[in-house]
Amino acid sequence: MTNPAGTGRARTRPAPQDSPRTRPPSVLRAPEADRGNALHAGAWWLWALGLAVAASRTTNPLLLGLIVGVSGYVVAARRTDAPWARSYGAFVKLGLFVVLLRVVFSLLLGSPVPGSHPLFTLPEVPLPDWARGIRIGGRVTAEQLLVALYDGAKLATLLICVGAANALANPARLLKSLPGALYEAGVAVVVAMTFAPNMVADVARLRTARRLRGRPTGGVRAVLQIGLPVLEGALERSVAVAASMDARGYGRTAHVPASVRRTTNLLTLGGLLGVCAGTYGLLAAEGARYGLPLLGAGLLAAMAGLRLGGRRTVRTRYRPDRWDARAWLVAGSGAAVAVLMIRANAYAPEALHPGVVPLVAPQLPLWPALSVLVGLLPAFVAPVPKENA
Repeated sequence: MTNPAGTGRARTRPAPQDSPRTRPPSVLRAPEADRGNALHAGAWWLWALGLAVAASRTTNPLLLGLIVGVSGYVVAARRTDAPWARSYGAFVKLGLFVVLLRVVFSLLLGSPVPGSHPLFTLPEVPLPDWARGIRIGGRVTAEQLLVALYDGAKLATLLICVGAANALANPARLLKSLPGALYEAGVAVVVAMTFAPNMVADVARLRTARRLRGRPTGGVRAVLQIGLPVLEGALERSVAVAASMDARGYGRTAHVPASVRRTTNLLTLGGLLGVCAGTYGLLAAEGARYGLPLLGAGLLAAMAGLRLGGRRTVRTRYRPDRWDARAWLVAGSGAAVAVLMIRANAYAPEALHPGVVPLVAPQLPLWPALSVLVGLLPAFVAPVPKENA
């Protein structure tokens, strides 16, 4: 505008720039998580199970390490400060222990893998004739150790993928999303899943308290002194959960006709058998043709049985979680990793299963590695927790 005296050139104000607080949110940018847009807990489990399926299709340590890295990055980017979110490190330590245990058993009990690169020889224990075929001690070869490392790494990666789902998915919200027919079984599973994270949180809290008081946190005596308060806290939580469940009417069921109960049991049992047979057909090379139809028919029958079984529950859902587009992206990324890795077994089996006889160095195949990187999608599309925003 012009100055009051009416002389001089007109002054124009610069256009106000949007501050980070007033800037409209981008469609591609992940929003901050709240009660209304939090990601469905089932999407995290489907994503983690997809990574676990991919890990079960390979023994390449480079690909297994890449899967662990993908899961760890997503957990670091999207986990909260809840007690169950701290369990990922415990699952990683459990995986390392599994690898060590597999190697120790291979050293002590031997392996049927032939090897031409002996490393050392352990004292061999003589066994009777009825234990023929079992060996304790003896020669240890490099091929034997590699097979043990590959198998242990695969199992450790499966455990770490489950730990990623346990660290990202809220168990209470997962229980609320289950069908009514699985509510009782879901409560038992959720209580079992939350026991490990809460125990890890209790142990960390007690170790910190002992460290602040100047007391040792290692050794047998410290473990015994920490274990009693941990068990006491678990018992108190169990009593509190039982009281809250009884106050909410847990266990009360509605009257259902006998014919409906029999139909429900038949559909559910038949559907589960179909799912098992279809899964076996997909895993076996000879049954690939009938595996997918059996799996689909089993899923449909099981879903129908669960739908009918839900009539006996008298509970309702308050503010049920929504399965939105971001949940589809997260679950779809895990499924895509699993499908691409299964497809890679058809054209690159040698790269996914490196040989040990003769000894060859494992190589990182390009396309399977890129398919594993698809699992990073939740780190960019899932809502950001408030403490990470």
